[in-house]
Amino acid sequence: MDAPGTNQGPRAIAIIPARLASERFPRKALADETGLPVVVHVAHAAAKARTVERVVIACDSDEIAEAALRHGVEAVLTDPAHPNGTSRVAEAARKLGVPEDLIVVNVQGDEPEIDPGTIDAAVTALATKGTPVATVAAPMPAGEDASNPNIVKVVCDERGIAMYFSRSPIPYPRVGEVVRYKHVGLYAYRRSFLDVCTTLEPTRLELAESLEQLRFLGHGYAIAVARVKASHAGIDTPEQYAAFVKRWHEGDSASGV
Repeated sequence: MDAPGTNQGPRAIAIIPARLASERFPRKALADETGLPVVVHVAHAAAKARTVERVVIACDSDEIAEAALRHGVEAVLTDPAHPNGTSRVAEAARKLGVPEDLIVVNVQGDEPEIDPGTIDAAVTALATKGTPVATVAAPMPAGEDASNPNIVKVVCDERGIAMYFSRSPIPYPRVGEVVRYKHVGLYAYRRSFLDVCTTLEPTRLELAESLEQLRFLGHGYAIAVARVKASHAGIDTPEQYAAFVKRWHEGDSASGV
């Protein structure tokens, strides 16, 4: 396997937005029952992606920055008042002086089990499809409730470009069976678009569905969608974190660690 940054394909920097406050799970980023904070797990996973040559945590507090540095992960302080992760990543990219030829990947700070291949898939889709932004989708497993509004669905055209994202069960199977794809919340941006997208006004459909990516589509910006075999689980609650810790320790036991 090529070391990070040595491949001849597209090159990326992974920026991980992290904040100390969390409504359902306060101080989630620093939970460390595995011996590593959650956000550091994410950084270590992102560093394994073939296309990623640099990983930075964009945080809102000295406490997260210090925890990152203790574990050898680069960090940059950003404004605590950002409305979303995208704007935090954009500020970090400006502060870091990220060059135009480097793709910026927004990796969610609460997804410690992200597959590095998922990051590579998003970067490759962006590089090959000519869009300003790319994201990821995975087939919905059998038995998963398509009507669940917490699961965002996406439909694409024949080129793999997003047509629409919705909390509703799209597409509707009027005739025959359909394979539904669930959106995986990871984005790869062209450096120039990252500054543009944070200036776009909210759109009617974005507000109706409460989905930020519909702002890009509403303003005419195409989104490439990389399809992967499976999605990864994020951590929103203490219960989900406990389940992750259990899987982590079981994995250590199985590997003889």
